[in-house]
Amino acid sequence: MISIASWNINSVRLRMPIVARFLREQSPDVLCLQEIKCQEQQFPYKAFAELGYEHVAVHGQKGYHGVATVSRIPLRDFSRHDWQDNGEARHVGVELLGPGKGMVLENVYVPAGGDVPDRAVNQKFGQKLDFLERMTRWADGVERPTMIVGDFNVAPLECDVWSHKQLLKVVSHTPVEVDALQRFMDAHGWADIGRQQIAAPERYYSWWSYRSKDWRVNDRGRRLDHMWTSPDLSGQVTGHRVLEDARSWDKPSDHVPLVTEIDL
Repeated sequence: MISIASWNINSVRLRMPIVARFLREQSPDVLCLQEIKCQEQQFPYKAFAELGYEHVAVHGQKGYHGVATVSRIPLRDFSRHDWQDNGEARHVGVELLGPGKGMVLENVYVPAGGDVPDRAVNQKFGQKLDFLERMTRWADGVERPTMIVGDFNVAPLECDVWSHKQLLKVVSHTPVEVDALQRFMDAHGWADIGRQQIAAPERYYSWWSYRSKDWRVNDRGRRLDHMWTSPDLSGQVTGHRVLEDARSWDKPSDHVPLVTEIDL
């Protein structure tokens, strides 16, 4: 049995204290981080090693984006796709070498897409759709047991947002984005572990805006973060949880961690 976590941390150096708290309290074998906002040489390797996470794969850049996978299990740096097609650090893939040997773990940070859901007037929205299309072409050729996790920046189901009606024209929940994500899912037959374990329409949010003074009272959440597996792995998943309380920790990210247990 191994446990894998995913968390858009929104600056790993700034939020290392709550990352450490999470690792001490939840003790996942592997943690995939998105939006680390640092270059590879700036990553806090020592802090993770002191917590027992000595195996690290980092794809970073200065000030923005960036992803990292830290692990107590030996791993091998496997792939770094430029699905943004502009050199941004938004993906790192690893192969697990210890427990779970042979499984590939892909860690991705999909672009947010700006504010206007129209690629004709918003270049960022077009880049997001193109990113998902490149992921879809890649997924069509995936042949190994694979788990892909991260901030997909799309809440696909009506119950994945606080108000389906009010967010239909808001980037992250528009029909064009939902359709693009569905094509990505269909390309490999990915299993949406979150909704496999927390069946719709049960509550499941992973992000609350910083603009809300009291996120719990307003509770305008969205499920932007995902953990998906190849079809052959989905039956081996034994548990999945969302740590909503982390949104109230000191200097929190606007996202919360997800954790999945797999019996390998």
